[in-house]
Amino acid sequence: MPVRNTSSARQQRLGLELRKLREAAGISSTEAGRLLGTSQAQISNIESSRVGVSGDRVRAMAHNYTCADGAFIDALVGMAGERKRGWWEEYRESLPTSLLHLAEIEHYATALRVAQVVTIPGLLQTSEHARAIFREFVPPLKPHELEYRVSHRIKRQEILFRDEPLSYTAIIHEAALRMQFGGPETARAQLTHLLNMGERDNITIAVIPFDGTSFPIAGHGVDYLYGPVTQLDTVQLDTAHGGETLHTTAQVKRYGLTLDRMEEAALTPNASRDLIQQIARST
Repeated sequence: MPVRNTSSARQQRLGLELRKLREAAGISSTEAGRLLGTSQAQISNIESSRVGVSGDRVRAMAHNYTCADGAFIDALVGMAGERKRGWWEEYRESLPTSLLHLAEIEHYATALRVAQVVTIPGLLQTSEHARAIFREFVPPLKPHELEYRVSHRIKRQEILFRDEPLSYTAIIHEAALRMQFGGPETARAQLTHLLNMGERDNITIAVIPFDGTSFPIAGHGVDYLYGPVTQLDTVQLDTAHGGETLHTTAQVKRYGLTLDRMEEAALTPNASRDLIQQIARST
């Protein structure tokens, strides 16, 4: 296969997982190439996602690395083959690669759980609320850059409305509900939208109130994206310098436990809805 100029998030993850399997088996890239009937350079190119790999070769590599987890192997095979162009590709020249990768991972996720302390989660934002947030970026975005960000964020929300909508849990601190990005009118419209979205069967909204006893502090947004198998779960951190994707087992487990504790500290969905309505009336 020819060398790629760019690789998708799934292609990069596939290469990473194949490298982890090889290293766990204690096999060098040179030996891996010999077992597969190819070169060490080809193994390195596959693992760095510079070239593609077929599903049959993925199965052969898993066999060579003595991986017996059938569900995991099937999931890796599903990530192999030709790259499928998603809607996010139209933004490749306009937005940071991390945003394209986030949209791709969300698209293929089996479920999504997020936590936000200061802002409403992106998949639950109105376009005006999102636009008001993007206006606060430092350094300021140019007008066309701002609109690309808004349209990309709204396009991402389609995963909540497709024929088989994504199961989505949003843990939101009361602070985010009281922030008035864009002014009172935009804030009220955002809260109303949040209430409407919470009525959907696939969406659960849980609010951590100010008078809660305690909760794990997270100064940035956390997205936990569930893969088809646990080994392919991904964490995306929304930081000031851009999105940061975590794959290692220890990191993913840590944030999963943090979200567990945050969800335990939150109100029930019904009590959360009551609080959102109360804040909306007073805004």
